Amino acid sequence: MRLTTRIFGEIEIEDSKIIHFPKGIIGFPDMTQFALMHDKDKDSNAIRWLQSLDEPTFAMPVMDPLYVKPDFNPVVEEETIKDLLPLADEDMLVLVTVTVPQDLTKMTVNLKGPIIINSDSCIAAQVIIDDDDYPVKYPIYDYLQKQKEIAQKK
Repeated sequence: MRLTTRIFGEIEIEDSKIIHFPKGIIGFPDMTQFALMHDKDKDSNAIRWLQSLDEPTFAMPVMDPLYVKPDFNPVVEEETIKDLLPLADEDMLVLVTVTVPQDLTKMTVNLKGPIIINSDSCIAAQVIIDDDDYPVKYPIYDYLQKQKEIAQKK
């Protein structure tokens, strides 16, 4: 599949790399096909992009929640991910959406609505976590700055 995107310009996506969200994503139920992209010019792969194949101008920044919250381990009901089953641990990719406002110090991730991808079948779902330990707006700017400082010292 070939498309022109807002962030990555013209790209080609192999059919085997298309991630299918049978129920869409929260707020965008009609967007069901995505590709996971990263900016190869950036040093850090912390932030990647879920690029919509249904709407080429739409891409969401996402990241591994363990990068900013190492103890992230919510309970997810099997019923909410039944489209992804069977799902082996080694095939599970969990991502959270990143909100990047104009004031970067207010950057957050949504720990309450993680995206779970079965990398073997390329089927995915966004789920809602019923746990107050995982907020919709979890601040990450300070943590990312500390990680950057540590990396620069190496």
